[in-house]
Amino acid sequence: MRAFVAAAWIAFGLTGSALAEGGASPAEAARVAAGKIEAASLSLQEAGSARDRVAALTETVQGFEAGLQAMREGLRRAAAREANIRRDLKRREAETARLLGVLQSMGQGMGPEGAPVMLLHPDGPMGTARAGMILADVTPALETGAAELRADLEEIEILRALQKDAAETLQEGLSGIQVARADLSQAIADRTDLPQRFADDPVKIALLIASTETLNGFASGLVDIQETGESPVVLPDLEAQMGELRLPVEAQVLRRAGEADAAGVRRPGLVLATRPNALVVAPSASTIRYRGPLLDYGNVVILEAQPGLLFVLAGMETVYGHAGQVIPEGTPVGLMGGDDPEIGAILSQVGDGSGQERTETLYIEVRQGKTTVDPEIWFRTDKDEL
Repeated sequence: MRAFVAAAWIAFGLTGSALAEGGASPAEAARVAAGKIEAASLSLQEAGSARDRVAALTETVQGFEAGLQAMREGLRRAAAREANIRRDLKRREAETARLLGVLQSMGQGMGPEGAPVMLLHPDGPMGTARAGMILADVTPALETGAAELRADLEEIEILRALQKDAAETLQEGLSGIQVARADLSQAIADRTDLPQRFADDPVKIALLIASTETLNGFASGLVDIQETGESPVVLPDLEAQMGELRLPVEAQVLRRAGEADAAGVRRPGLVLATRPNALVVAPSASTIRYRGPLLDYGNVVILEAQPGLLFVLAGMETVYGHAGQVIPEGTPVGLMGGDDPEIGAILSQVGDGSGQERTETLYIEVRQGKTTVDPEIWFRTDKDEL
């Protein structure tokens, strides 16, 4: 009889275990991610016939990026969920063993319909009656505990299968995004429909680079350059969008304006951590004032969003466009460097929760006239946007 009472407490203790978590399940999140990757694959097939191939391929690359990110997150949650279940089962190992023992004993005393039969008690009919009443009371709790134990074990099997199947989906996504990036680069090179605000003057730029030693000096000198042959292209007023512009790349903020790095150096811009080969786009309609290597910043693109307002994007491996072009919001201006991780590396990072996939850094500086301003005056950097 004590065994049955103890088993009842075990069963109640197992109630509301790791299964009771809010939000979408890791399996559902992974299925949604797989759907995004599949949709991006279909978009890639259709982009060749799109009227604006650059816009179509930009959406395709961003679709692949979103799908791969969601898949990583789904796998991370699946790995964390499995670890939680295993820890919970380990913690309840002794209780689970006792529960299984009681269930086995009960199984030997079950009738043809699964109901417990009357057991004989050494105290006679009265003791037998009491034992039968206790058994009837604890049976539902024991069955609940057994059901949750089965559910935990089945969920582990589902999560393991999910992680195994995800490797194939990840491979498809990585292959697709590589093709999409190559097609996008070619489409940008072939593009001839962008308005040209002024003609590029490489001599002026070369002289400016030779005469300056800092980004501040270069950007300030760029403001003084009076471009010739300017066309009357009017860019939209951004005043209403202050603080609401999306960051030009999916990223996490490493350092905000004025925060010191490991060497104690403070910069007036944002330092963002991005994934390898992440696509960088124009945060608003802009004129390209400069694109190319600059000092020790790697490849740099300087966009003039409106007269006197410059967005400086530094640290890309590849840059697109030409000085003088007027580009719409969301137009690709470059790709970050690095190599796409192998499937094994992604799964390893997911499993250990290291989060080391963001290995590239983009620097954003905002200048109004010759003065730097905090980029967060213009850009949204809240958690929902990262």
